Amino acid sequence: MNIPDTLIAKLLLALLLGGAIGIERELRSKSAGFRTIILICLGATLFTILSKYIGAASPDRIASNVVVGIGFIGAGVIFRSEKGISGITTAASIWLTAAVGMGIGCGYYEASILGCILVLLVLFLFSFFDKFLDKLNQLREYKITYTYQNKHQHKYDNKINEFNLKIINRSLNKNGVIITCSWVVTGKESNHHLFIDYLLNDNSISDFDF
Repeated sequence: MNIPDTLIAKLLLALLLGGAIGIERELRSKSAGFRTIILICLGATLFTILSKYIGAASPDRIASNVVVGIGFIGAGVIFRSEKGISGITTAASIWLTAAVGMGIGCGYYEASILGCILVLLVLFLFSFFDKFLDKLNQLREYKITYTYQNKHQHKYDNKINEFNLKIINRSLNKNGVIITCSWVVTGKESNHHLFIDYLLNDNSISDFDF
């Protein structure tokens, strides 16, 4: 059986562009790395090509189901923990990689290459901008256990405000004379560091987690 040159070219381009995005994810030790991203791009490309033959009457049906299938894969790399939700960027990368593969399968090579370049720009360059924004407004949770002292129940609330930090949420639990209080706080990274230094030097705190 003779394999058309255009099919080989499309699959090789999918291998190249998928590999470029996969390398970035692999370098950051993400759950969907080099091989996974390549397979997603190749799969999207091949399904799009086959949709022209298998679903000749309505080729968009297979292509639309590729998007649905990619949604399940993307959901598998999203994790929820005590510190928040992680894996959303990797899930978005998977979604866009599939779009690049589908573009290759349809023959829109320039659009696919440009899409891949833009994805890499966002993943590589915008990460530095993201870190800069995080330093300006960083969200942290503090959990402090200390012995109750009369007239000092708002001591740490006041200290949080003194360090120019903003309390988003607060919870308190009292067991005898032991107080366990949690704060979700937002503010500049430098102010968080100053507040942490203060807490580390506070001898009245028996347990501290952040």
